[in-house]
Amino acid sequence: MFDPSQNKAYQIVEHAHKGGYAVPAICCYNIEGILASVRAAEAKKSPVLVQLFPWAVEYADGVLVHAAAEAARNASVPVAVHMDHAQTPDMVRRAADLGGFDGIMVDMSHYEREENLSKTKELVEYCASKGIVTEAEPGRITGTEDGVADIAELQSVLTTPEQAEEFVATGIQWLAPAFGNVHGKYGPQGPQLELDRLRGLVSAVGDRVRFVLHGAGAEYFDEKRFRDCVDAGMVKANINDIVNDAYLHIMREKAANTPLTKLLEEVTDAMQKQVELCMDWLGSTGKA
Repeated sequence: MFDPSQNKAYQIVEHAHKGGYAVPAICCYNIEGILASVRAAEAKKSPVLVQLFPWAVEYADGVLVHAAAEAARNASVPVAVHMDHAQTPDMVRRAADLGGFDGIMVDMSHYEREENLSKTKELVEYCASKGIVTEAEPGRITGTEDGVADIAELQSVLTTPEQAEEFVATGIQWLAPAFGNVHGKYGPQGPQLELDRLRGLVSAVGDRVRFVLHGAGAEYFDEKRFRDCVDAGMVKANINDIVNDAYLHIMREKAANTPLTKLLEEVTDAMQKQVELCMDWLGSTGKA
């Protein structure tokens, strides 16, 4: 019988829930991102989740996974490893079988509702058999042409309490709701977040699952917007371009005339500063 309370990622997110803050989950694509995340966590005395996409497994099999797991084990503060947006049953099972992941997002949101639920339940059970906690989302929306989200589509995928209940029944530990947040471009008006909807979802199922923020792009999210989401019930916040853009910026500016080892150190330092900023914004600083 799976006991999620023994899982490190679960413990980290539960601590955030009880402490009224959100733990940053940093999307990492390379060793520099992993190091930046762990070093920031140690510097700020903050917990952190290192997140890898399926791309990392397809690109390097278990190399980055095991590197992240080793960094997490050796850290002086709580660090866990999570896979974001595993979108096929084969990838979920492959990630679970690799070892090294504490959590996996079982993202079957591109399937129709019934198949989404049935596949999610089956894969959640598989992950549980490996001691891995799971995350899921009821629906998915991305920006459309010219970065303008289709309003009718947006309304159609906003999570309802009934949908939240259906996903809780699959056995997940974490839920990524749609409350106006978007994967990708928000369009000219920026995020139109329905925080009352989020609060309603937390009221409905927050005794059984924790809530995850997706779509927190650097162009749109600042400290106030993050704090509004945390105050409404988010306890895990996925962070991507806020950190990884720092890597790209340094590479563009300095790659042509900087020794490689120094360049790698500089990009790691720049990313670490951005992770630390997010920890301050999310309230996780000093909580380790």
